[in-house]
Amino acid sequence: MRRRALRAGLLLTALTTLAGCNNSQSVLSPRSEPARDISTLWWWMLLAATIVFVGSLSFIVLAFVLRRRRGAPVIGEREGTLNLVVILFGIAIPLVAVIAVFAVANFVVVASTDARPDRPRDVTVKVVGRQWWWEIDYPGTSAVTANEMHIPVRTHVDVQVRSADVIHSFWVPRLNRKIDLIPGEHNHVGIYADRPGRYEGQCAEYCGLQHANMRLYVIAEPMSRYRAWLRREAAPAAAPTGATAQRGERLFLRNACASCHQIRGTSADGRVGPDLTHLAERSSLAALTISNTPSNLARWVRNPQHIKPGNRMPGLHLGDRDFTDIVTYLRGLR
Repeated sequence: MRRRALRAGLLLTALTTLAGCNNSQSVLSPRSEPARDISTLWWWMLLAATIVFVGSLSFIVLAFVLRRRRGAPVIGEREGTLNLVVILFGIAIPLVAVIAVFAVANFVVVASTDARPDRPRDVTVKVVGRQWWWEIDYPGTSAVTANEMHIPVRTHVDVQVRSADVIHSFWVPRLNRKIDLIPGEHNHVGIYADRPGRYEGQCAEYCGLQHANMRLYVIAEPMSRYRAWLRREAAPAAAPTGATAQRGERLFLRNACASCHQIRGTSADGRVGPDLTHLAERSSLAALTISNTPSNLARWVRNPQHIKPGNRMPGLHLGDRDFTDIVTYLRGLR
């Protein structure tokens, strides 16, 4: 019985360790200078905590081994030395460690990760947190997207955040610290990626039933590719080609879809759900809940509550052909 429990414990430890190897949202795999400062602070805090823990454990073990002897371990019955050891390890060292960590965290790391309005930024992106997805737009352009933010690599980006409903928290761990989105307030955080890549972010403040499925990608790419993407994203939706897609557009505009979603270039101007102008270009649906494949899109349109319970998208009471037409139309929104 004990062997089985031991094996189960070892297996659980191994699985936990392997799970921790996934660095998609790891603060220990930084890709910007602010994130590196946070990671360095974390390692120093771990080192200090390890020293204190090992020191305390050593004294406990030593006291247990020498428990039959009179006086304190090592120093014997010398009361003055004992008082000095207690003051040193019980008060002085912890106090110095706490003050040092507090000073570094507040006057160095916070300053390096802060996004003050007076700091120049090359690109500005506005992010609105909604239950449970992210609306992203680029001031000065018509580009609006959802759950996927594109930024140029090696460029300082000012992310201006606000909430449309409850408190959220915008956090891309590999690029910078998190920032809260408080209803009625505007906030800022700077992000910077020193190499191209796709960085996963997360709402870091509990915001309701689907909090865990309120994620996003930050896609850092060379400036030329970023500008090309921004031009495409700012363009209106292309007219559907083919009879099936054209029927799908008419169905979309006649039903509740058009009152909840916007598709630029059409009469659909809803603001409840994400902008779908270039939906087919996105890699995921429902804030990274499922990948954006034809089969997943069909499942989502048919029964969104089954995939993401509690979200604001209702199911449509349509026939099989109507669903096929709408999905065909949406797949063409590039």
